[in-house]
Amino acid sequence: MRLATVRRADRTHAAVGDDRGWVLFDEADAQELVGTSGWRDRAEAALRHPARIALEMQEFANPVPRPAKVFCCGLNYRDHIVETGRAAPEFPTLFAKFADTLTGAEDDIVVHNTDRLDWEAELAVIVGTEVHRADRVQAQAAILGYAVSNDISMRDWQQRTLQWLQGKAFDATTPVGPWVVTADEIDPNGGLRITCAVNDELVQDADTADLVFDAADLIAYVSQITVLRPGDIVLTGTPGGVALGMPEPRWLRDGDVVTTEIEGIGALRNTIRFDDGP
Repeated sequence: MRLATVRRADRTHAAVGDDRGWVLFDEADAQELVGTSGWRDRAEAALRHPARIALEMQEFANPVPRPAKVFCCGLNYRDHIVETGRAAPEFPTLFAKFADTLTGAEDDIVVHNTDRLDWEAELAVIVGTEVHRADRVQAQAAILGYAVSNDISMRDWQQRTLQWLQGKAFDATTPVGPWVVTADEIDPNGGLRITCAVNDELVQDADTADLVFDAADLIAYVSQITVLRPGDIVLTGTPGGVALGMPEPRWLRDGDVVTTEIEGIGALRNTIRFDDGP
């Protein structure tokens, strides 16, 4: 099934859906829904009901708006490692984001004070149950599902120091969505095409089977450091094809449209806006 957070005129709602349409719930978002007892039974019962509604893409907000933790893995696709000129890592290369960095599936991405803005298509892993010091099997069982993301990066800020955080933590620059596809419906290890296009020009085209550390690896590894809870997010890294890896980088500009898509999950479509006013 799909789990979403939907904007309506008065408020947001959690929603569950499939190819036939959507059912709205009283909970404010998908994260609140999956935190309730018996949510899956309620969702499955709703999907057995024939009454559905159709939704436009701009109605989908970030499905999990309040993660306590957002972990990201850099250098995790083999082709991206090659384009950066580095060796394959022995352990995941981790950094963190904040909930304020996240935004919705078709929201504008408004940036400032950067002239080296880059794209990074990513598979997002959403935690569904509390997990701590897990092995791989336990980690896999704790995964709620998967969403599409793009780790829009300010490379000039990122490269000011050896620490990446400052180039990755600008507010409302990381779209997530458009919904979460539950883990019983899809397996990224089987290979899902992941792409990014800028103004319809394909710039990234890869397969999730090329991940060095897959979703279960990352959840298990991060859980050795800290407990993960429902709604927490792990971004699994980007494949080759980023601007930073080009001989003559083509950085994102005002008005560019970034389309990020993962086979079997969905697509994001975000317009870049520069706001360097006071």
